[in-house]
Amino acid sequence: MSGGGLSGRLLGDATIGWHIRNGQQMLHSHAITRTDPFSVTRGGQTWYAWEWLYDIVIAGMHHWLGLNGVVFFTAVVVALTFALTLRMCLRRGADLPVAAFLLVLSLGASMIHLLARPHVLSWLFAVIWFQVLDSTESGGSRRLWYLPVLMLLWANLHGGFVLGFVLLGLYLLSGAVRYFRSRDLEIRERTARRLRALGMVTAASLLASLVNPYGYELHVHVYRYLSSRWLMNHIDEFLSPNFHGVAQQCFVAILLITILELAVARSKPSLSRVLVLLFATYSGLYASRNLPVSSLLITLIVAPLGTQALAEARDNPKLSLRLRDLLSRWLSFASRVGRVELHFRAHIWPLAAVVLGLLLCTQGGKPGSQPWMDARFDARRFPVQAVDLIAQRGIDEPIFAPDSWGGYLIYRLYPQNRVFVDDRHDFYGEAFMREYLKTVRLTPDWDVFLKEEKVNWALLPAKSSLANMLEETSRWNLVYQDGTAVLLERKDKL
Repeated sequence: MSGGGLSGRLLGDATIGWHIRNGQQMLHSHAITRTDPFSVTRGGQTWYAWEWLYDIVIAGMHHWLGLNGVVFFTAVVVALTFALTLRMCLRRGADLPVAAFLLVLSLGASMIHLLARPHVLSWLFAVIWFQVLDSTESGGSRRLWYLPVLMLLWANLHGGFVLGFVLLGLYLLSGAVRYFRSRDLEIRERTARRLRALGMVTAASLLASLVNPYGYELHVHVYRYLSSRWLMNHIDEFLSPNFHGVAQQCFVAILLITILELAVARSKPSLSRVLVLLFATYSGLYASRNLPVSSLLITLIVAPLGTQALAEARDNPKLSLRLRDLLSRWLSFASRVGRVELHFRAHIWPLAAVVLGLLLCTQGGKPGSQPWMDARFDARRFPVQAVDLIAQRGIDEPIFAPDSWGGYLIYRLYPQNRVFVDDRHDFYGEAFMREYLKTVRLTPDWDVFLKEEKVNWALLPAKSSLANMLEETSRWNLVYQDGTAVLLERKDKL
């Protein structure tokens, strides 16, 4: 795990930079951040740091273990999520090969958003939340009361806590349909008890979500953010997937397998699972950032269906005896390895791997003369050398850079420098982002933003349209240039 590999992928997004610095600030001040400390354009304005708890945790990891610790923590969360999903699939009746194959596809789909950011915790919480809801449909409602406890954490770790309420709503809708359609008094009574339990748990979860530093104002802020059509249409990760990519094609493969299994399986999934499948499919097609959670939810439902379809094919007298015998041998083998996996209790090995990884991180990733782990931001993607120059020269004026680099500049240069913009799009808002994009895209009046905000320094991607335009004008000097970035200074300071 040297400069590239897993660490390079997990640090492929600069957002983690301001998460670390915000966490450090809270640890130092012993107070939750409520106003923006990082930008010159919005400094001091109200900021809903809705992932404050994650920021504190990741800042602690960074203080203790550096970027190696940040990467290691993220890798452990992702590994735990997929290992837990596999185990849940097996307990739900899937055989190991089918579950493993679907999980490989899910991991492939997740690569599009496999980054060191708090959303990976939402992957884990979503899997646990669904399993609790689904496993209690046939009884055992006491476990539903785990959900408000989970929500208490989730609402302070990541904005994805909204998904928990969506899933609760789907199961409430399914229960209501079952209640009104059933003619059996016993089934109606059992369904009514389930609905009452779900209703109380939903209310308790809502109250738990209000236990955050911002109270109900956080919910209002999240709603306004997600309901802004302009922001949703201009933030890359909220755009629909481009299905020419490998990750997106993995998701398509999962959907095709789902359609096939639903078509051939004699025993169809319950209404609640169908609703979850429809929601997961829609959300995955709606926004690229939803592909990981959508893939995991679909896998939890579809993996048992795949095993069921194979068992039904084995018992189908219309198939040839040879094919049925082959399926029988396969299912027998899959059942044996599945039982071995379920009864595997050697938890010492995963624990040993975590301890070994922590020890490696405490040694700076170098147990000997050769580095085993050297997590760092990729100089081909981020302006590493340009920022080195800025630090060496002691340039302490605010520097204009793309929003995708803002987190990196905050990580490297704060508090000496403040940024004009970063990727906290919900904080900057639609009006500000419209003006910012005018400048970056060189639309009419593109230079108004630079003048109004008194931009004297610009750090831009090499060969970008804005960089080329500023280089061609006589009002800017080229201070530094490499294959990744150019640093320009305005001649007549504003």
